[in-house]
Amino acid sequence: MLNRRNFLEALVAAGLVSQLGWRSADTDEIAPSRAGAAAKRGPRILLRSSWQTVNIGDVAHTPGVLALIEEHIPDAEVQLWPSSIADGVEEMLRARFPNLTVIDRTAAGIRAAFAYNDFLLHGSGPYLVAADDVARWRAETGKPYGVYGITLGDPDQKTLDILNDAKFVFFRDTVSMNNALDKGLNQPVPTVRFGPDGAFATDLADTPAADAFLRANGLETGTFLCCIPRYRVTPYWEIYNREPTESEKASDAYNQRMKEQDHAPLRAAITAVVRQTDMKILICPEDRSQVRLGKEILLDKLPADVKPQVVWRDSFWSLDEARSTYLRSAGLFGHEMHSPIMCVGSEIPAVVCRWRQQTTKGFMWRDIGLGDWLFDMDDEGSRAGIAPAVLAIAKNPAAAKAKTQAALAYVRQRQRATMAKVAKEARLGIPA
Repeated sequence: MLNRRNFLEALVAAGLVSQLGWRSADTDEIAPSRAGAAAKRGPRILLRSSWQTVNIGDVAHTPGVLALIEEHIPDAEVQLWPSSIADGVEEMLRARFPNLTVIDRTAAGIRAAFAYNDFLLHGSGPYLVAADDVARWRAETGKPYGVYGITLGDPDQKTLDILNDAKFVFFRDTVSMNNALDKGLNQPVPTVRFGPDGAFATDLADTPAADAFLRANGLETGTFLCCIPRYRVTPYWEIYNREPTESEKASDAYNQRMKEQDHAPLRAAITAVVRQTDMKILICPEDRSQVRLGKEILLDKLPADVKPQVVWRDSFWSLDEARSTYLRSAGLFGHEMHSPIMCVGSEIPAVVCRWRQQTTKGFMWRDIGLGDWLFDMDDEGSRAGIAPAVLAIAKNPAAAKAKTQAALAYVRQRQRATMAKVAKEARLGIPA
């Protein structure tokens, strides 16, 4: 019997889809719905997103999806159902999206949001983060829902049941997509596709703060690269200033054991750029723990002749200031995912260095045509390629920019296609 995976492989062999997230197939471009055209009002979308605020990557998911809805479904009314929008995030979102409603997360508030909205959209994340909430929406309302831009490991049956009843499931990396299909995802082909992480569309900015920081540190637009360090396991005990559990102590020991191997290639890249070009380096964080780590494992271990051309950011920052700083850089490299995503979303080159603990999300770089800028820190040969790749960006910014623009063109094509599907299904959810 021809199973779903074999069927997809047959399509690939026939040239009907591409090997990178079905890149050549545009059949999922959705025409405007007749039902939507006749509706007296736009769709009401309940966005389940905003998972945490201790790193700017998790913050970036929500404004990215909101910006996509604003662009592609301009008549939609969006209500946000967040897990956390503390630390100034709510104010930042409201400043950019003044019409956004954040729901009351009491039991009564959630019931009211369920009654009011037509469609639930689960935003980008490392897995089906709010599976229980999606299941509750499904059980209590019977209204449609969809999943936008997630990574997924091996799904359990509960997750598969939720995904199989969704109107669409868009994966932010095709490794996740193909694994889900192998494990029992049984959606029709047009509704299961590569859908870029929502953070590609994030457009929050704090230009004055970024410019002030750059002036204070002698950095000029286009003359520096950003570098982000990272522990293998996020040290939440450090971020939240609490004693680690026994399990976390084991994670910390692993972090300490791996940090030299993981950061020596970044130091090599910094050294090569400083010694062979006029570029400077900014060491900066995506989460709070990376501030201290950047000084300890990168800055303090650099050669004496290199250090004067390297700036270490000694405090955490907000998403809007970070993105505005990235926009003034010539590129970014390091061990995080969402700062590179935001860079490429604004035509700034970015190198991603990943390891097995980071799920399969990094493989999205292959999916969008940037496989040459994706490195495996668990492979010695791959690690050796980081410094040459970063140096090439520094030496030939124009070529790096062109490569980034080509990747972004594909991302935007997928955004148009996936948001057309969101629009169609959300409009069909409007009561007659």
